Formats: sequence, C-alpha cells, structure tokens
Amino acid sequence: MSELSEEMVAELLSLKKRNLIKNPHGAEQFEGWEITKNGGCQWRVEELPGDCGKEFPDKTVQSYFATSFALCLKKQVLDLRAEGYSEELLDTVQPKITVQDWYAGRLDCGCIYQLCVSLLNESQETVQEFKPDPVSLEPENSDCSWSQVTHTFEGYGPGVRFVSFEHGGQDSKYWKGWFGVRVTNSSVEVQP
Repeated sequence: MSELSEEMVAELLSLKKRNLIKNPHGAEQFEGWEITKNGGCQWRVEELPGDCGKEFPDKTVQSYFATSFALCLKKQVLDLRAEGYSEELLDTVQPKITVQDWYAGRLDCGCIYQLCVSLLNESQETVQEFKPDPVSLEPENSDCSWSQVTHTFEGYGPGVRFVSFEHGGQDSKYWKGWFGVRVTNSSVEVQP
C-alpha cells in the first residue's frame, strides 16, 4: 500500500464504526427498506419473541421482520460516499466491510432464509458478492433460536461505491399468515 495522504489519515481517524443499515429491526416499520418481493400475506413487523418464537440475545432489540408463505425480500442500497467515505479511501485503503444478519424460524413451521450482499461500482454493477446457500430451518431439526451470519469483504479492489444488502425468505409449508423466516438486527459496517 502506498503512503497515505494527510487528508486520508485524518479521514481514517474521524471514522467511527457504525451500522449503515437504516431501521435494522423494524422500529420504524419498513422505513429505509425497498421491498423487492412481497409474496403471500406480505412482509410484517412483529414484536419479540413473537408467536412460537425465541427471545433475541440482545434485549435492546424489540422487533423483527416476518415473512409469509411466498417469497419476501427487502433490500437497502447504501451509498458509501454519502455515508462519508471518500473515493480515495475506498480505492486506496479498501477498508474491510463487515455485514451481519440474524434470522430465526418458528417452532411450528419450517422456513427458508436467504441473503445476498454485493459490493457495487459507480454503475451499480457487482464487484464482489456474498450469497450463501439458502438455509432451511425445520422445527424437528432445530430449536429455532436466533442464528447469526457474518461476512467480511476485504481486498476487493478499487471502484466500490455502494453496498447492496438484500435478505428474506418464506415458510416451507405454504401456510397463510406469517410463518416464514424472521430477520432482524442487520448491519453493514465499514472498519476504520
């Protein structure tokens, strides 16, 4: 890595680790989220622990997003420059970008969870992607406790300007209502 300019050192020192996801657990309903698939009875925000659910490990989290019997997906596209990260920092330092999400099923119905996080360039074309295989949760094989998925992007090269975070799922029995996967406390953090 080349020597950092005084401006870049000052920028690095001023950055605070913070969650760039707006409204990560539904406290403001769907504010900040773009609904990309709204199947079945559509997305809904519910209070923890919810019917046939488990308590969340962080007691400050009071709600979650619930999916239905057909695919429900929602996303945020985060503009890293608008969040205060300069092109010079993103291209030269390429700070680590860590994403995490929490998901859980219900004790009475199976469900499927999916996640896709992409680093995008100026034209919003994919530079790098994290898309794990969908997770099937069945009550007979799981206690339906909250699970966390985490991934850190590093060494992604110059040109990253946006992060697209999309997640969701559905139930596996096609029951009317909100028996699908539950998601909450999502985060995207740029490591200073």
